[in-house]
Formats: sequence, C-alpha cells, structure tokens
Amino acid sequence: MSDRSPKIPANPSIEAKARSRQKSAIDFSNQSRLLNLLFLMVGAGIVLFPLLVVLRASFAPSGSVLSLDLTGSWTLENYQQVWQRGRFWRAFANSTFVALSVTGFQVLTSALAGYALARLKFWGRRSLLTAILATLAIPFQLLVVPVFLILKWGHLLDTYGALILPTAVNGFGIFLMRQYFVTIPVALEEAAALDGANRWQILTQVMLPLSRPALVTLSLLAFIGEWNDLFKPLVFTTQPALQTVQLALAEFQEQFTNDWPLLMAAVAITTLPILVLFFLGQRQFVRGIAATGVKS
Repeated sequence: MSDRSPKIPANPSIEAKARSRQKSAIDFSNQSRLLNLLFLMVGAGIVLFPLLVVLRASFAPSGSVLSLDLTGSWTLENYQQVWQRGRFWRAFANSTFVALSVTGFQVLTSALAGYALARLKFWGRRSLLTAILATLAIPFQLLVVPVFLILKWGHLLDTYGALILPTAVNGFGIFLMRQYFVTIPVALEEAAALDGANRWQILTQVMLPLSRPALVTLSLLAFIGEWNDLFKPLVFTTQPALQTVQLALAEFQEQFTNDWPLLMAAVAITTLPILVLFFLGQRQFVRGIAATGVKS
C-alpha cells in the first residue's frame, strides 16, 4: 500500500477569487501610479511655466510684451545688451568667488562639527546640538546690527570678508552632516582604528568618502544660497567693484523697468549657472536629503 495521502482537489471558486483579488490589486496599483504621474506632471507644469515665460521673453525683440508666442521673432540681442550694459562679468566673478568660499567654509566646519556631534562623547553634546538647531529659527536679518558692528570693528566692511565670514558656519549644514554620519556603521571606524588610524584619518579617509551625497547636498545648498543672496551685498558693501550678481540684477531692473525682454534676459543669465549646477548634482542631492532622515 502507498503511504501517500490523497490529494485534496482544488476548489475552482477559491482559485477564481484569489485571481480576482490579485487582478484587483494590480489594477489599483496601476491606477495609483497613473494618478501619481498625473500629479507630478501638473506640478512640473506649474513650476516650469514661469521659466518658459522668462526664456521665451528673453529672446523676444526689445520692447515686446510677455508672451509664449513661439511664432514671433527670436533674437540674441537682449543677451548682448544685458552683458554690456549691466557689467555682469564682474558681478559673475564676485558671486562665484564668494559662493565658492562660503561653500568651502561651510563644508569644512559642518564636517568637523557634525562628526564631533555624531561620534565623540563629551558633556553637553545634546545641549550643544539643541542650541545649534535653535539658531535655525533666528533669521539672519535679526542679527544684521551686531554683525555689522563686528565687521566695522574688524575693518571688514567693503571687503570680501564681509560677504564670506557672516555665513561661513551654518547650523543646518552641521545638522545635515551629523545626521548622515550617524547612519554610517561604527564598525567601519573600529576596523580603521584597529589598522592604526587616528581620528583625523578616520574622518578624512573613511567617513568623508562615504558621505559624498551629504557633502554634495550641502555644497549645492550653500552655493545656491550665496548666489541668490542680495541682503549681505546690499548692507555690508558700497563699492561697485564688490557688486554681486543679485545686486547687479537689482540695479539693472531699476534702469530698465519697462523693457521686459531685457529684464528676462538678465534673469536668465543669472539663473543659468544654478540650473546647470543642480542638474549635475541632483542625484547626489536626492540621496543626501533622503539618507539624513534615516536615524536621529
């Protein structure tokens, strides 16, 4: 006799119900993806529409009104006039130097402070982190008077130092790097320590290479913030030689208030470097933002 137990015949109704549920789940998933895609397309259209208006108007003949008419005249004369009349070449050089300097200082100070807060054990570490986060709630405009007095006392007004030093350290950058360092396994540092590496070597040879997404994210945010900054150049400098892109754009707007094609060409020129920079680092930017919220 065979030891095998008899097979229970399959119930066609149960199998049909299971297939029906599976099909319903697939249909619901496809519908959800379609709705998400439509929502993203609508959001992208809302964001891109003003940029398209600016771009189209910048190629329109001087004196034209704002329009998306693609069949009209196209010309590069506006860009030539903006570059010559607005003296943007010096403003571009100043903004690039200031933005790169501030970005370098913020990356350096944020990496050092973030690593200390993430790994070093010392008294008052949590209180210090809380105090750093509290600075994010204070607008820079509220600190303009004491910062102005400090810069005046240090004879830094009307210098590049006045544009760089006030934002050389950033509380958000410290928090961003601290959060990313926390996500890196401690075992990697312990293995490096067993190989004879000291704290500085662990930071520079282990932690920072693994923190590339966070470093790129911080660099992008710092550079874009400084490139778009109008407040510091307006308050701390008076010399035309220190004029930045945003200050040059503001003065250009006062001179050519009614000439929309010229204004849109100036806006396009000042925006282009930021767009190129973001598209080059967008993948690392998304990874850095996503990873910093994994562990508190």
